Parts: sequence; structure tokens; C-alpha cells
Amino acid sequence: MSASASQLDATFAALADPTRRALLARLEHKDNQSVSTLAQPFAMSLPAVMKHLDILDDAGLIRRAKVGRTVTCTLVAKPMEDAMAWLARYERFWTQQFDRLAAYLDSEQDRPAAKRRRKKPAKPNRT
Repeated sequence: MSASASQLDATFAALADPTRRALLARLEHKDNQSVSTLAQPFAMSLPAVMKHLDILDDAGLIRRAKVGRTVTCTLVAKPMEDAMAWLARYERFWTQQFDRLAAYLDSEQDRPAAKRRRKKPAKPNRT
């Protein structure tokens, strides 16, 4: 597996958890927050929050710095930009799918209601 593929795996794995996404959202609104400040709104222990921060740090999504006894966290956007670039490669596929769905729905809407109703499937013969 290439380094970029493993980085993408780590990014998507980190983003898969709602608590980690919430931590990133808090850093988006106010960067350079202490770990204890980040942990305040969560109904979990500080060690549990720190485990989530470890995963975000390992994925390169945050950077931690220690000044004295205070550890602060900073958001790092590069891994998310890489994930967005990877997803963008598939945007054409999804756009085409949505365009076909919209065309189908438009054609169904133009048909009379009686013709849109589907017949109930026949019951299988039991012998």
C-alpha cells in the first residue's frame, strides 16, 4: 500500500467517528485550544478524549504542542484536502447518477398517475 493510500485510510478512519468530527469542528471555530478545553462539552473522561486526539494526531489532522503543563491542539487541513481531492475524482460518477435520477423523476412526474402505479406482483403458485 502506498503512503498516500495509508494516509487516506487513516484520514477516513479518523473522520468516521462522530466524536472526532466534533473535536475537529471545535478546532475549526477556535484554533489552538487546550486539551481540557476541547474535552469540556463531551460526556466522557479526559483520557477517552485524549485517545480520540491520538487518532486525529496519528492521521495528521491535528498538531499538538506542549507549553509548560498545557497541551494545545491545532487543526491541520492538508489530510482533509487530500481526502477531498480523492473524493472529487468520483464526483463525475455521482453527478451522472444524480442527473439520470433527476431525468427519471421528471419523466415519471410527466406521466399520468394511473400509468405510474405499479401492478402488485403475482402471488407465487404453491403446489
